[in-house]
Amino acid sequence: MGKKMKFEVQENETIDQCLDRIKSEGYTPVKRLEKPIFKENVINGQKSYEPVASQIVFEAVKLEG
Repeated sequence: MGKKMKFEVQENETIDQCLDRIKSEGYTPVKRLEKPIFKENVINGQKSYEPVASQIVFEAVKLEG
């Protein structure tokens, strides 16, 4: 197996565009990670967290050959 690298789906990029970028750099995706991004709200001294977005990251390995 080749070298691992992480590729993040950019703000104005679709998942398909990110996958095309990964392939054009000679990598193949092996794992998808999705992390929620939260916003902290304070109402009457009480903290609450609201999900506002998600960050998608692909782990990819270099293609041999």
